[in-house]
Amino acid sequence: MRRDVFQAIADPIRRDIIELLAEEPKTVNAIAEQFEVSRPAISKHLKILNECGLIEIDKKGRERYCQIQPRELIPAFVWLDQYKALWEEKLDAFEKYVMELKAKTKNNE
Repeated sequence: MRRDVFQAIADPIRRDIIELLAEEPKTVNAIAEQFEVSRPAISKHLKILNECGLIEIDKKGRERYCQIQPRELIPAFVWLDQYKALWEEKLDAFEKYVMELKAKTKNNE
């Protein structure tokens, strides 16, 4: 079954794995050591990331090395970017509201 990038980044552990691999390629064992979940659970997460095309797994001798494929994250960035202006506008309005409340509270003291 081919999964999509949104399924991959929906899980916080998979997002953490992506972040780890953004630094440099790592072995499956090196990745598993970073988490407090079982090695089979990490292998399942890696399988999903691989199926989505977000990582590539290369076998070298006994070790399996995982490397990020960042171009596969582009659809998620494009989708999120369309909401960036909306959220910035809402956050700016919220900040203005909080500042007005602070000013009213200060004037009533």
